[in-house]
Amino acid sequence: MQQEFFYGIDQLTIGSALAIAGGKTKGVLNKTAIGNIQKSQQYVQEIVATNRTVYGVNTGFGVLANKPVSEEDTRTLQHKILQSHSVGVGAPIPVEVAKLMLITKVHALARGYSGAQLETLQRIIWHIEQDVIPVVPEKGSVGASGDLAPLAHLFLPLIGLGEVFYKSTRYKAQDILKQFGLEPIQLGPKEGLALINGTQFILSFAVKAVQRMHYCLEAADIIGAMSLEALTGTKAPFDERLHQLRPFAGNTLVAQRLRLLLHQSDIMQSHVDCGRVQDPYSLRCMPQVHGASRNAWLHLKQLTEIELNSVTDNPIILSADDTISGGNFHGQPLALPLDYACIAAAEAGNISDRRCYLLLEGKWGLPMLLMKDVGLNSGFMIPQYTTAALVTENKTLCFPASADSIPTSLGQEDHVSMGSISGRKLNQVLDNLEFILAIELLSACQAIEFRRPLKSSEILESAHDYVRQFVSFAEEDRIFADDIDQIKQLISNFSFVEHCNAFAGMKKVNLNTGFEAFGL
Repeated sequence: MQQEFFYGIDQLTIGSALAIAGGKTKGVLNKTAIGNIQKSQQYVQEIVATNRTVYGVNTGFGVLANKPVSEEDTRTLQHKILQSHSVGVGAPIPVEVAKLMLITKVHALARGYSGAQLETLQRIIWHIEQDVIPVVPEKGSVGASGDLAPLAHLFLPLIGLGEVFYKSTRYKAQDILKQFGLEPIQLGPKEGLALINGTQFILSFAVKAVQRMHYCLEAADIIGAMSLEALTGTKAPFDERLHQLRPFAGNTLVAQRLRLLLHQSDIMQSHVDCGRVQDPYSLRCMPQVHGASRNAWLHLKQLTEIELNSVTDNPIILSADDTISGGNFHGQPLALPLDYACIAAAEAGNISDRRCYLLLEGKWGLPMLLMKDVGLNSGFMIPQYTTAALVTENKTLCFPASADSIPTSLGQEDHVSMGSISGRKLNQVLDNLEFILAIELLSACQAIEFRRPLKSSEILESAHDYVRQFVSFAEEDRIFADDIDQIKQLISNFSFVEHCNAFAGMKKVNLNTGFEAFGL
C-alpha cells in the first residue's frame, strides 16, 4: 500500500523526497495544511485590499522594489515575473531533479507563509502525480534571490507557457494542458514571486547528490576491500583499537566495514606471515580517506534536510499586518557544503585511481597489466588512463563556486552564492566517480581471480560473482569500454551496493551497525 506524506506538516527527508519522486509515496495536502495555505493567501488579499505596501505584492522586484504597482495590476505582475525571469540556457536538467524541485516547492509553500493559492499547489501536485515535468534549463541561476531562472521555467506551465516532458517526450505545456482538459492558472498577488524565490534548484541537486554519493562511498569500501585482497594487503590498519585513538565517525565506520568485509577471508589468511611491513597509502589509509569523504557527506546530508523543511521565499507572510522581507532565499548555507562534498567525492576517485594503478604493476604475485600474455595484449593498461583523465577532470571541477560572487540587479543583490553551480558540479564529479569506481571494480575482479583457488570472504565473493553475471574474465584484449559501461550501470543504479547489502543481511551482517546517521 502506497504511503502518504503530508506536505507542509510532516518532516521531509532525503529518503521521503526521493520516495515521492519515485512514486513509492504519495504527497498530499491534509486539512491542516489547506487551512494554513488559505489563511496565508487571505493575508495577501487583505494587504492588497488595504493598499499596504509590501515588497513583491504591490511593488516591483529586485532593484524595482520601490516601484509601486496598482491593485488592478498585482495579478499581471505575477504573470510577468514568470515570463521575465525565464532566461535559463543550456541542456534541460534531469527529469528527476525537476520533479524534486516541484516536490520541495510544494512542501515549502504548504507551510503557509508564502501566500500561494490552494489551486496553485494542487496544480503543482497534479504535475508530480501525472509525471508531467517541466523542462528546466541547467544554467542561469546565481543562487540568491532564489534560483530565479530555473524556478521561473519550472512554473511556466502553470500559466500555459514553457515546455514539459511527458512519457519521455517533450511537449509545449499548452498542448499537454489541452490534452488533459485543463486551463492555465491565473496567479494571485505575490504568487509568482513565491514560486520563483527559493532554493529548490540547489536543494534538489543536493538531494540527488546525497543519494548518489552515499552509494558511491558504500561501493568504494567494497571495491577497495576487493583491491586489497587482490594485492594481498593486510587488514591490520583497520583494527578498532587504532581508530578509537582518532575517533572521527566516518573513519571508524569505514574501518568497521572493512573488517566485516574481510572477515574469514582465505586470501587474507594465506599471507599473514609474508613479511610485508606496510601497504601503500591507497590501501592502508582507506579509513582515513574514505572516512573523511563520509564526514563531508554527512555534513551535506544534515544541512540538506534542514533546507528541505525550510521556507526560503521572500517576503514571509506572518499576518496581514506582519510581513518580513529578508534573505532566506540565499543559497550560501547549501553552497558551502556542496563545494566541500565536491572535493570529498573527487578524493574518493583519486584514491580509487591509485588502487587501479597498483593492480597493474605486477607486484605481489599478480601478472603485469592483469593479463598473462601481454605484449600482444595491452591488458588493463588503458582503462587506468581513463581513471587518470577522470580524476584530473574532477580536480578542475573542485574550484568552489561559492568562493565567487558577481553583483546582480544593479547592485541590490550584491552578494550571491553561486550554489546552483556548486550543486551541478558535484553531480558532474559523481558522474566521473561512478566511472572511476567501475574501472577499479573491473580491475579488482580480474585481479582477484589470479588468487584462485583461494577465496575471499563470503561477502566479497558474492560481490565478485554478481559482477561476473554481467562481465566475464578477460583472457585477451577486447573493447573494455563495453565492460566499463556495464559495471558503471551497476554503480549508478545502486544495484551493486544493494546486492552486497542484501547478501550481508542474509548472513546476518550489518556493515553499518552503530552508524545509522550515515544512512539515507
